[in-house]
Amino acid sequence: MTWMAIGLKATGVLLAVATLLPFVPSNSGFIRTFDFPRLQIAALIVPVILGLVLVARDAAGLTLVAALLAALAYQVACIYPFTRLVSPQAVAAEVGACRTDAGVSILIANVLESNRSYGPILDLVAAQDPDLLLLVETDAAWAHALEPLRARYPHVMAQPQDNTYGLMFYSKLPLTDPQVRFLLEDDVPSVRTGVTLRSGQTFTFFGVHPRPPHPGQSSAPRDAELVMVAREVAADGRPAVVAGDLNDVAWSKTNDLFQRISGLLDPRIGRGLYPTFNAKWPLLRWPLDHIFFSDDFLLGRIERLPHIQSDHFPILISLYRTDRAPRLQEAPEATAEDHRAAREAVEAAR
Repeated sequence: MTWMAIGLKATGVLLAVATLLPFVPSNSGFIRTFDFPRLQIAALIVPVILGLVLVARDAAGLTLVAALLAALAYQVACIYPFTRLVSPQAVAAEVGACRTDAGVSILIANVLESNRSYGPILDLVAAQDPDLLLLVETDAAWAHALEPLRARYPHVMAQPQDNTYGLMFYSKLPLTDPQVRFLLEDDVPSVRTGVTLRSGQTFTFFGVHPRPPHPGQSSAPRDAELVMVAREVAADGRPAVVAGDLNDVAWSKTNDLFQRISGLLDPRIGRGLYPTFNAKWPLLRWPLDHIFFSDDFLLGRIERLPHIQSDHFPILISLYRTDRAPRLQEAPEATAEDHRAAREAVEAAR
């Protein structure tokens, strides 16, 4: 057996294991991390299969090829909903068909706490002029640098922290009962507030940034926080938007559970991945920053914005409230099994 064949087989085994690990029922950050690089794993599987067919056509090599073909099919199936090959889950608003005063534009960005280039995000906000702005990883230095935004945004919720979980929320629109909350961990804040559109219609905005499942840590706090917000959205039964750096990819089981429990729509489905992290590593990117919304809204646009010297790209979305929206799109629905899984996720974190 040649060294090339040995190397290809070893790589193939590692890729097969990387595909299987997320099936393990564990909250281990090491295991949950393999939910993220599905596109990269799929891209690596293809040349390994071709190499094995060319230089390792023995029984072990061909068996591994079969296993890798199955792994490739699974990885592609996970990513497939986030391509233009399927119908969008969130329906696009027709140009001119929605009232402009029933619209809202939202910009979210993880600015990277250690990033001290404040100008790019200030220039971006000035150029895009969103109605709502959520910035995470903001410490005291960031809060000070962002002071000029107060001239543009009369309503501000500020929770700067030096542990990479600080956040700043800015709004041109009136807020009702704004709250900075600590749902599970006393150093990981989130925001909840009512927002009144120019039309007089209202919705509830949730801004979140749960702790990521790094290797050596548990994914339970992240999973539980997302489930808790989802259950709150469902219990309220009001129009809602949930946005932020969720530290979870669009195709994960936790994300699926969040959608079914909350009933919120994902504008990425049927449109594209819109990968936001890592902005500095072109070959290692996945969608971590999200904006979900209830079926009371139609989608105006969604756009990944230019680099702001952070390790995340910002995301901009525009939405329109309209009575027609619920009739045009189908919100996800939870099963009894989903509610059981949600209870278990919260219990695991507590």
